Amino acid sequence: MSWTAVKTVRAGPAGVRWVAMAAATLLLAVPAFAFELQGHRGARGLLPENTLAGFERTLAIGVTTLELDIAITADGVPVVSHDPELNPALTRDAQGRWLKDKGPLIRTLTLAQLQTYDVGRLDPSSEYGRPFAGQQPRDGERIPTLAALFARVNELGANQVQFAIETKIFPNRPHDTVGPQEFVDALLTVIRQARMEQRVRIISFDWRTLQLVQKLAPAIETVYITMEFPRSNTVRDSAWTAGILWRDHASVAHMIKASGGRNWSPNFNHIDAAKVKAAQQLGIKVLPWTVNEATDMDRLIGWGVDGIITDYPDRLRAAMQRAGLPLPPPIPP
Repeated sequence: MSWTAVKTVRAGPAGVRWVAMAAATLLLAVPAFAFELQGHRGARGLLPENTLAGFERTLAIGVTTLELDIAITADGVPVVSHDPELNPALTRDAQGRWLKDKGPLIRTLTLAQLQTYDVGRLDPSSEYGRPFAGQQPRDGERIPTLAALFARVNELGANQVQFAIETKIFPNRPHDTVGPQEFVDALLTVIRQARMEQRVRIISFDWRTLQLVQKLAPAIETVYITMEFPRSNTVRDSAWTAGILWRDHASVAHMIKASGGRNWSPNFNHIDAAKVKAAQQLGIKVLPWTVNEATDMDRLIGWGVDGIITDYPDRLRAAMQRAGLPLPPPIPP
């Protein structure tokens, strides 16, 4: 029903109220932005990754979705961290010293212990930090809890912003994290407590966690991540695909469909226009990662991908503007 059609249905005060309700219903029923602009770990190219300061900057730029990673502490708290251990390239101890080597596993630290570390600055001399020389530090940032991120986004009034939450769990390194069941249980508890079921997607390379989410919380969408590098190919390793065998399916998209998934997040180097179209014909949305260069963004948008994950959401907004795509509103701090 169009707005014009609604206007002509009724007149008078009661009609005005009815029109307002009908319009609100229409707005709720139709997504405002069909193309997803996802800020990877917040806006990793601009501010420290997976920090509240970084997520606030991402919202201020204007995105549809905050992409983030989860680890589970020794006391069972989901926290926002890409690595299962403390990364020495972005972690300083209570005395302000960079960690010399990989820090302890997060699963071995309580939340209180974890909060003694500062993750508000990249070590500029590190191999990890050099590609992001333009990242602005925010000294004093701590690894946030997922609950704290939810609360902050709500405080800012970013009520339409979604969350793409990655379970950082590794079938080839089972002792680095809690097991899939414990991981998913802890994650779903926080999501339900925050009443965020309709605003989150659970994403993962480890499809075991996605299968559990589909079983335990079928209303929550899942996103199947893949990479197909010569030395690291999760698609052809059934430990990553929850036992789904690549050789039994016509394509990666067919594997995801057989797994009950509707969203595919491939490395952008491993797809082409034909693969995007074929996946979409199966009812699978395609959300490539991690796309940072304007030429790549323009090409992928031209192929008709359903969204893009980027360390530079400001660059992607510019690409969307060039393509005539509607832009999500900025959320000021």
